[in-house]
Amino acid sequence: MSEIIYLKRLFQKYYKENNNKIPLINQFDRREFGYIPWEKQIMIRHMGFNDPYQIKRFFIESAPKHAYLSGSLYKNPEIQIMDQKGYEGCDLIIDIDVDHFYTPCKEDHDISYCKACGKKSYGMPEKCPKCGNLRLESLNWICDRCLNAAKNEVFKIVYDFLIPDFGFDPIQLDLAFSGHRGYHLKIQNEKIRTLSSEERREIADYLTGQNISFEVIGLTEHSNTIYGLFKDSIGWAHKIMNKIEEILSKPKNEIKQIMFDKRRFDINPQIINSLLNYKDDFLQMIKEKKKNIWSIEGFGLKTWQKFLEGIIKEIAVEIDVPVTIDIHRLIRYPGSLHGKTGFRVQEIHLDELDDFNPLDENIEKLDPIVFTSKNVTNKLEIIEKEVPLTKMKGEGYGPYKKGDIVEVPHHFAVFFLCKGVAKMK
Repeated sequence: MSEIIYLKRLFQKYYKENNNKIPLINQFDRREFGYIPWEKQIMIRHMGFNDPYQIKRFFIESAPKHAYLSGSLYKNPEIQIMDQKGYEGCDLIIDIDVDHFYTPCKEDHDISYCKACGKKSYGMPEKCPKCGNLRLESLNWICDRCLNAAKNEVFKIVYDFLIPDFGFDPIQLDLAFSGHRGYHLKIQNEKIRTLSSEERREIADYLTGQNISFEVIGLTEHSNTIYGLFKDSIGWAHKIMNKIEEILSKPKNEIKQIMFDKRRFDINPQIINSLLNYKDDFLQMIKEKKKNIWSIEGFGLKTWQKFLEGIIKEIAVEIDVPVTIDIHRLIRYPGSLHGKTGFRVQEIHLDELDDFNPLDENIEKLDPIVFTSKNVTNKLEIIEKEVPLTKMKGEGYGPYKKGDIVEVPHHFAVFFLCKGVAKMK
C-alpha cells in the first residue's frame, strides 16, 4: 500500500468517526469551497453547498489532503467565473505563519540545500552562502518555540492593534490553529466586508508598519536641531515612544543584545554605545512629555530614521500580507485535517490561546494531534537527507538521516509521512 493510499484512508476513517465535530461555518451556503486531493497537487475550487449534510458527505467521500473555504460571500459560489459569482463582501483574513518570518529556532531545524552546489545551510537563507545561487531546496520544521512566536504575533495583532486601534469587539474575531506553522484570524464585521483590496492593503500596512512617514509623526530637523516624537501622541507615534521607553529601561547588556542584532537594527555599534551613554537623560525627556529635542552625539536625522525603523520592527506584526488583501482567497476549513502534518485545523477562543500548546495540548477538545494511539507504533524508512529532532506529546524522536529505519509512535509516523520525509517499511 502506498503512503498516499494509506494517508487518504486514515483521513477518511477520521472524517467518518468524527463527522459531528466538523463545524458548520457561518453563512456556509454563500461561501466557496475548495480542496486539494491526495492523488494530484492541484486546487479544485468553485464548489458550493446548500445544506450541512452535503458538507459532511464531502469530507467522508473525498477525504481531502487539504480543505478550504472562502472568506468572501457570494450569491452563487459554485459558478467558476469570478465576475459571475455575485460577490457580496469578504471577512478580513489575517494569516500568521512562521514560514514568513525569522525565529532563532530555525537555525536548529529549518534546513536548505543549494540546487547548484549542494551546500547545506540552516535558518532562512535568501541565497546559497557558498555560491550565491538563489535556487534552494528547503525543509521547514516546527517546534514549540516557533509556534509560540506565532502565538505571540496573534496577541500583538489583537491586543496592540485590532482592539485598541480599530475598535473591534473580541466576539467578532474567529481564531484557528492552522494545523501546521501558524494561526488564521478572521474578523466578521459588516463594515469590514465592504472594504476593497486597496483598503485592506492600508490595514495590512498599518499592522506591519509599512510606509510610515517619520516627518508626519513628528521627526523633523530645523536649523540643525532635530525634533522627535511626543509620548502623548496617538497611533504609531505613541507605540514607538512606548517601545523606546520599554527598551531603554532594560539593563545595558539586554539593550545591546537587542540593538546589535542586524536583523532588527542596522546602526553602527559605536553610535549605539553613544545612545547608551545618554539613555538616562533621553528617558527622562520622554517621561517629562514636554521637550522633544533629540540631541545625542553621533545621531543625525538619518541615524534617527534608522533607529526608528528598528523600533518599528519590534512593534509591527508578522502577517502574510497577500492573504489579507485578496478578497477571493480561500483559507483552511476549521476542523479539517492538514495534509502536511495530519493535525486538525483547530478553532480556539482568544481566552484559551495563552495555555494552548499545539504539540502537547492537554485539553482533548482542543488537541490538534488526532492520530494518537496508545502502544501503536509504525516502522518507517527515512527518505529525506536529514530530518530534525521532532518533539510531540512530551516525547522526542530524531534527528535522522536518509536510510535510517525507525519505529515511532503512530502520531509521529503520520507526521513524518505527511511531511514526505519517510516511507512505510
